[in-house]
Amino acid sequence: MNGSSLSLVDTHCHFDFSPFNDTQKELASAQKAGVHSIIIPSIGESNWYHTQQLAEQYSPLYYALGLHPYFIGQHNDNALEQLRVCLDSRTEKCVAVGECGLDFMLDDNRLIPELIDKQFRLFDAQIQLAIEYELPLILHARRSHDKVLQRLRHFRPKKGGVIHAFSGSYQLAMEYVKLGFYIGVGGVITYPRAKKTRDTIARLPISSLLLETDAPDMPLSGFQGQANHPSQVLGVFESLCLLRKEDKSELERCLFHNSCELFAIQL
Repeated sequence: MNGSSLSLVDTHCHFDFSPFNDTQKELASAQKAGVHSIIIPSIGESNWYHTQQLAEQYSPLYYALGLHPYFIGQHNDNALEQLRVCLDSRTEKCVAVGECGLDFMLDDNRLIPELIDKQFRLFDAQIQLAIEYELPLILHARRSHDKVLQRLRHFRPKKGGVIHAFSGSYQLAMEYVKLGFYIGVGGVITYPRAKKTRDTIARLPISSLLLETDAPDMPLSGFQGQANHPSQVLGVFESLCLLRKEDKSELERCLFHNSCELFAIQL
């Protein structure tokens, strides 16, 4: 299947973005690094079609449909209606609702009360859509974990999901785990200075962890200033192996199982 004996899943890669124009080359590089599957979260109406087309064309790719809070100003008044239409016509390669959530680290122009209210409205609606369509959530949370947890406790989405790019405390992570959510482990753990996150990831149950890159963003240590790639999920995995007590094969097996279990990835 690939040039590596590993089977890894990049559960968060914006594979439709411009650095990945040479799809065949990018997939070959990822597969050589042991990447079995890649999940593409969407950011809004502008890329729903493209992410679906990529997933339909290339077997290792899967996609999610959602309205990203970072792009709150770009979501039209009928965005939720259009999201429902797309979910109604989704293919089996659609494995989640997302990327969605709350972001309170935006510039001042996007943190006015009207747009904050819009973030809450769109997030609540997407949680409800995930419940209705029995799909997991891919969640984005910046300076908003208390509010995100509040909404999750209120709606109790049945299929859970993943907290993307987690960098909080062990106690915070366990609040998500108790609600049936996984913790997304990315390039931040490759930075020695990220002691809190590294300590958290070292302590969490392996049954609650997933690998991700957020490519082309969030480059690994040593690659600052460069575009990230899905093949770099191997570097995240290798760093995780150094933090955990489990042996490499057990880690690989558990992480792969977690990914397939949450996103119903076809083997």
